[in-house]
Amino acid sequence: MLTDDAKESEHQKIFFSNVMVTRKRSLLWGRKWRSLDIRMASGILFLHVLALFAPSTFSWDVFWKALLFYFLSGMLGITMCYHRLLAHHSLKLPKWLEYTCAYLGVQAIQRDPIYWVSIHRYHHQYVDLEKDPHTPTYGFWFSHMGWLFDSSYIMEKYQERKNVEDLKSQAFYRFIKRSYMWHIFGFGALVYAWGGFPYMVWIMGVRTTWFHHATFLVNSACHIWGKRAWNTGDLSRNNWWVAMVTFGEGWHNNHHAFEYSARHGLEWWQIDVTWYMILLLKSVGLATNVKLPTQAHKLKKLHDSDCKFK
Repeated sequence: MLTDDAKESEHQKIFFSNVMVTRKRSLLWGRKWRSLDIRMASGILFLHVLALFAPSTFSWDVFWKALLFYFLSGMLGITMCYHRLLAHHSLKLPKWLEYTCAYLGVQAIQRDPIYWVSIHRYHHQYVDLEKDPHTPTYGFWFSHMGWLFDSSYIMEKYQERKNVEDLKSQAFYRFIKRSYMWHIFGFGALVYAWGGFPYMVWIMGVRTTWFHHATFLVNSACHIWGKRAWNTGDLSRNNWWVAMVTFGEGWHNNHHAFEYSARHGLEWWQIDVTWYMILLLKSVGLATNVKLPTQAHKLKKLHDSDCKFK
């Protein structure tokens, strides 16, 4: 019978970190590929191939338009609405603005709000444990994007996904879930009609591919590399360079310490663009019930050198 030391010696560390890969999951071969996995992989591959045409189609005009949609779909759509508003109820917006931002998030092509929020809530419920949807204890590439193409893994972990009843109760989110792909195809058609192939490359290809990997880095890199300011009992890290490309989401140890907080960059020097937008909306009366950690909450989460994950 293997001792704990012997078992640990069989595990591998993820490069340039002390995070151990303690679980096995095949990324490509030796597992069943469902039709959903094939469609998902094909769609993401198509966007990556489209992005390869970026050098030959570059112009400042299309660059700035892609950057605008990166901001609209990534920051307003995903980080502020999908994540901080819908997943964690860190703030409230008027329904017309909430639905507008959620629709912008749809165009980031990261699945519909019901699916996205459900997976994220499970991540927090089981963070870095066996039922975490994308823990790096299965390896860097699995946590980064391999889990996206493994619907069997998700089905094994969550037989009944009942953690998004608040969204399922709203007709808007049920409609988006049913008709999700039509909104992606429709937007793609509008982009092509607007500016032809160069717009497709930059707005649909470059923008989404860049933000996909930026988002994936929160799941992977922010549980592997960076600093730990708080005793969260998991692998979450604050990673400044991830924060720079994700509008503040890279302050991930802060986020796991205070899931409900609308602000992730808790220090003055921790740039959190999403928080700045929330402050702007609050100043004009559009963002309300904005939640922040109190000093007492912070004291409870101070880093403990004896915590399980270091």
